[in-house]
Amino acid sequence: MDKIKIAIAGIGNCASSLIQGIEYYKNNDDKEAIGLMHWEIGGYKPSDIEVVEAFDIDERKVGKDISDAIFEAPNCTTIFCDDVPKSGVRVKMGKILDGYSDHMENYSDNNAFVLSNEKELDKDGVVKALKDSGAEMLVNYLPVGSEEATRFYAECALEAGVAFINSMPVFIASNPEWSERFNEKNIPIIGDDIKAQIGATIVHRTLSHLFQNRGVKIDRTYQLNTGGNTDFLNMLNRDRLNSKKKSKTEAVQSVLDEPLDDDNIHVGPSDYVAWQKDNKVCFLRMEGRLFGDVPMNLEMRLSVEDSPNSGGVVIDAIRCCKLAIDRNQGGILYSPSAYFMKHPPIQYSDDEAYNMTNDFIDGRRNY
Repeated sequence: MDKIKIAIAGIGNCASSLIQGIEYYKNNDDKEAIGLMHWEIGGYKPSDIEVVEAFDIDERKVGKDISDAIFEAPNCTTIFCDDVPKSGVRVKMGKILDGYSDHMENYSDNNAFVLSNEKELDKDGVVKALKDSGAEMLVNYLPVGSEEATRFYAECALEAGVAFINSMPVFIASNPEWSERFNEKNIPIIGDDIKAQIGATIVHRTLSHLFQNRGVKIDRTYQLNTGGNTDFLNMLNRDRLNSKKKSKTEAVQSVLDEPLDDDNIHVGPSDYVAWQKDNKVCFLRMEGRLFGDVPMNLEMRLSVEDSPNSGGVVIDAIRCCKLAIDRNQGGILYSPSAYFMKHPPIQYSDDEAYNMTNDFIDGRRNY
């Protein structure tokens, strides 16, 4: 099989987990491949993915081989594969825009971004880099709240004619104007906002579905999350939270037959705890009524390493995107988006989205 050539915008913890994972699974077979939803997709294995271009704005990463940059501060995720070989791909200085929040200046360099003094690439520069690298798709891993920067890279992907996987909670695939532009150019897009393997959102959705199926009336619920990576630090600036909260809340509301009033549902980050590093802790509470209107409640605590939790999902999204490219199928990939993302253009139940995605992989569905 040909290599799947990808570019990455944002060399943070998620990019680190993805790149470590590509190397980690090289020496595994399907019986040893713990943590993957699909070992092969259309004949492509995780090791068939190759990073050929990368962009970031942190001085500790820009100019370095991507195999070194993924281990630089403020990255703090678990290192499960420390022998990532040199790639020959050096991280380029991207466009800052709103990818940096001024409140980070109040925190230590080890925890926050340190802006590079290198000249920023403009749109023409990014487009040229994408074309010259041979990248087939661009994976967006920018920080939460990077609305302008995400739109900038989506624009660059359109201009360069490369597919776009939007792992962040900025609405591109789920925005009709943007999605139509990808449709018109027949360029595949998967988005928006990656849904972790076993994360707070997927568990909350599953429990909400269970309550309904068992005849329990849900009255109110909250999901509070804490963590110590740069995403949680970013979200201390509440102005950067709008899309994130909307994405996570709609992901839960969409599985309910009758959505809850805004006052009865709270889904979103709670606080930044530096020593947690990339560990994310979710506190979930659901209150409802059983037979005879008798009240009940459920409380749960979930602890996961945040970035590896999304790595296997993105590896599948990349391979599904490659299938679309091979099949000359462009525009929104509705099935993979529904299964892999919190805020897809069309929400389906997780079981429906799972079956639809397998149909897409097997060629029984072309979107």
